[in-house]
Amino acid sequence: MDDRKLRILAAVVDEYVTTGEPVGSKTIAALPDIHVSAATIRNDMAVLEQLGLLEQPHTSAGRVPTFQGYKVYIERCMHGQGLPPEERQRLDGMFPEDTPLTEELLIQSATTALAEITKCAAVAVNAAPEFSVISKVEVIPTGKRLYVILLITSAGSIKNKACRLEFDLNEEQLSFFTAFLTEHLHGISLGELSPELFDQLITAMGTYMATLAPLMQGLYELSRDMMRQELTVNGTRNLLTCGELETQDIVEFMEHEDIIMPLLNSTFSGIHVMFSDEAQEGQSPTFVIGNSSMIVGRYRRDGKDAGGLGIIGPMRLDYAKVIPYLEYFTQKITELISEKEEDDNA
Repeated sequence: MDDRKLRILAAVVDEYVTTGEPVGSKTIAALPDIHVSAATIRNDMAVLEQLGLLEQPHTSAGRVPTFQGYKVYIERCMHGQGLPPEERQRLDGMFPEDTPLTEELLIQSATTALAEITKCAAVAVNAAPEFSVISKVEVIPTGKRLYVILLITSAGSIKNKACRLEFDLNEEQLSFFTAFLTEHLHGISLGELSPELFDQLITAMGTYMATLAPLMQGLYELSRDMMRQELTVNGTRNLLTCGELETQDIVEFMEHEDIIMPLLNSTFSGIHVMFSDEAQEGQSPTFVIGNSSMIVGRYRRDGKDAGGLGIIGPMRLDYAKVIPYLEYFTQKITELISEKEEDDNA
């Protein structure tokens, strides 16, 4: 496909994104950057249609981009344009400054800002923390026969779980359990905490086994909770008020984390754009909002993948405008997480 056809494809996409109406050859010919006749444009648009990049909704109508057309537009017609410094400064102000920054707070701030700016839905998921290492396990008495297990990882994740026992533990039992956990679990990754390992640990407690087994079971459940990926969603109302999407499709999609999270995990680097029409052709994971698209980027921690950040909107989306915002926020989250890691290790 030559440069002229690419310019015409780009012009059709830009015009359709702006107006929402099928684009005819006369409209393209009137653009200042197109220096060929309407007849030549009609021929080129016919070729683009044969290539599957444009389609004609009605016989007498102009053309609109297909999802393949959008993909070629994004990959070959869009030129990387970063956000201007004043816009970056404005976006920086959307992150809280007076409260201690956590990854959860950063993600909440980023998805809220993205939804507000793009008028789409913004979603995020953390990477499964299977390689996070246990740095501390503590058992804290909080009431009669009630104990809280505290689990802290090297990534800074903290979770706790309350366990009610049939009897109170004495100081000797608590001291033994704390020392036992430190000896056997400190420095172990979450991914290594298998049911078989916990069975072995319960057996290894010997005479303390019957007394402390319920706490060990609680610790196993807590480790499973910590391994779960957490989904953050903001801006669903933006989709519900979008006339180009079906409300029922949106509701069904947003109710299924098991569909959204694999989509957010489907890319490893850079920016990836997927379309609902791809799912119909078996080219992408299940994506059930008809006539929609999803743009996904990754953020990192300490050079390793830490999670995905995405935008869900109609297929007729100004990709040249919204993709730089997604790129900015993934970079910003990566920077802020890295700064926090350095401060914590200082």
